[in-house]
This record gives sequence, C-alpha cells and structure tokens, in this order.
Amino acid sequence: MTRIVISGTGFIGRGLALALCQQPRFALTGIYTRRRPSDVEHPTAELLSNDLSHCLSDCDILVECSGDVLHACDVIDAAHQRNIPVVTMNSEFHVTVGSAFLDSGYLTEAEGDQPGCLAALHRRVTAMGFEPVVLGNIKGFLNHTPTAEDMKMWSQKQGISLDQVTAFTDGTKIQIEQAFVANGLGANILQDGLAGPSSAQLQDAAKLLAQRAEQEQCAPISDYVLNAGGPPGVFIVARHEQAQQPLLQYLKLGEGPFYFLLQPFHLCHLEILHTLDAVVAEAKPLLNNGRTPTVGVVAVAKQPIHAGDTLERAIGSFTLRGEARMFCEHEKYVPIGLLQHVTFTHDIPAGAAVEWQHVTLPHSRALILFRQLLDKSIQ
Repeated sequence: MTRIVISGTGFIGRGLALALCQQPRFALTGIYTRRRPSDVEHPTAELLSNDLSHCLSDCDILVECSGDVLHACDVIDAAHQRNIPVVTMNSEFHVTVGSAFLDSGYLTEAEGDQPGCLAALHRRVTAMGFEPVVLGNIKGFLNHTPTAEDMKMWSQKQGISLDQVTAFTDGTKIQIEQAFVANGLGANILQDGLAGPSSAQLQDAAKLLAQRAEQEQCAPISDYVLNAGGPPGVFIVARHEQAQQPLLQYLKLGEGPFYFLLQPFHLCHLEILHTLDAVVAEAKPLLNNGRTPTVGVVAVAKQPIHAGDTLERAIGSFTLRGEARMFCEHEKYVPIGLLQHVTFTHDIPAGAAVEWQHVTLPHSRALILFRQLLDKSIQ
C-alpha cells in the first residue's frame, strides 16, 4: 500500500482526500496545512497537521496542491531532501520556479487540471502519429476586471476560494496554465497575453489558431478559445500524414488537413489517481516546466497602484492579473507568482506590467531560485 501525504486543504486537497479513502491501494497518512487544524473544515480532519517533518516521515508520495508558489517551494524542497517523489496540481509553482527542482528529485504535474490533461492527450495523439499544431484550453468566460461583489457571490455559489474564482475569471489562471504547457511540451505562443479567439464554434476557432500558427511558422502553439457554454476540457489541433486522410475522414475527423481532437472534461482531484499509479509504476514524469523555460507570466495592473500600497498575494487579487509573455521579459518584469507580501515603491498605471523597480519583495527561497533561473536563461 502506497502512503500519500497531501499539502493543501482547498478544493483539490479535500476532493483528493475523499478519493484516496476509497482506494485500497493507497493510504492517506497525512495532510499538511499552515492553518490551525481546528479551523479547517475537512473530510479527514483527523489527519491534519502543522508538522511537515512528521507528515513526510510516513510518506511514499507527496501531492502538493496548495496553489501557493512560495509555500510549495519549501514543501517540495523538504520532500526532495527525503527522496520523496512529488506530484503537483500547482501550475503557479511550475511556471514560476518549477524548473529549479528538476534535478533535485522526481517532480510531475498530475492529470486532472488542464495542463496535465493536455500532456496526457499529447502523449496519446503523438503515439498515434499526429503532429500537434495547437495545444488548446477552453475558457467559458473572461472579465479582466471583475468586481469584488460578483466574485464573492460566485465563490460562495461554487464553494471555492475567492482568489481562485477571481484568478479564473480575470484570465490569470489560463495564462499561467498555457505558459506552463508551452514550456513543458515545447510549444510557442502567438502573442503577449495569448490570442484567445472568442467564438461560438469551438472547432472553427481552434482551426483558425492552427492556420495562424502555421502562417507565422511557430507551430506548435499553446493557446485557448473563449467559448461560452463549451465543454470544460482541452483540445489538440493536429496534422497527420496524407495517406491517412480517407481513413480519418471515415472515422469522422473531417477532411483535414487539421484534425480536432477533444477531451471534453477535466476531473481534477479524481484524475490525480492516474498519476499516482504512474509514479508507483516508475513512469516518467507526465509534465514539468522544462529546464529552460521560454514563456513566463508577468503581472499587469487592473487599476492604478500607488507607491506605498501593499498586496498580500497577486494571483486572484483585484489589483493585478497575469499575462503570458516570453520568459526573457522577466529581466524587466516580475513574475506574478512571486508577488506575495509585496510593497509597491512606485505608482503604476492601469494596464502596465509590474517591473522589478516597482516593488520590494520579501526574502524567499522562491525568489532566490527564480533569480538563478533568470541568470541562467540570459547567459
């Protein structure tokens, strides 16, 4: 029986705990939280602990799903020091500093969230001989500047945290996810902030992305389609050899040359079980950020910011949103994943990206590791 410890008590952590309790091949032995255990509503509250060392002493695989970059850095480092493999559902961590952990131990993103689902779909379609042109995400709604009132209502209705709802709504989450996909699967982006065409016809918009990728000679690309009412899944647009065209047409994939391959769901905490089985079987990591990332995510002001303002956490805030850009731009612009417990030293107008000179950041392992990654990328 494989012993699992979870770091994180949000939607993913709670759901995974419930799923693991129904699987005799796994034993949930601990749940690490920074909060007072008595303050946490959790289906397996008896396993909650503030003692990371104690949790890791009875652990074969750590699942890190806190969504917190700085926190995840310290937790994953502690696990790797004990040679414990780490499975994540934490795109924010990967796209910020995940590359720094590839030589210290086993690290993979899980199936379930869109990046892991895209990686799994990518394996399947490339094994069948398809050549991906677009690695796509599907977004149903986008509002760069949602109101606090609306976000609080949706947070209560959906049962997830306010910052998560806000990061989903303002586009930060999808920018982080597709930057992560680009780095992990060797894709490019078409433009700052991704193209993200809006269309009621999902396949048509996806294929237009493929046409643009080939016209601009940058395929494969990582991007998304804004499709209200569309399936909550992922897709790949791919080519195949010409000799397969009549067979693929018979199999209802159309005339080509672009073939639309859809996974119409992502089941987050339940699909993590697939990845845990893969780790037990000593499979290669499904997805990580790569050793030399080419895409990053900067922070863009949603509203004017004034010198002296402070911010607890940028991702999911009403102050900043994330935007995918080339990693080299981080020489000037701070990654949104590092903007926690920050003080602004300059005024920043709405729509401008946050520069290093605009902020003071607290000392953290994440900041040290990111600066090392940046130095390595510009050498």
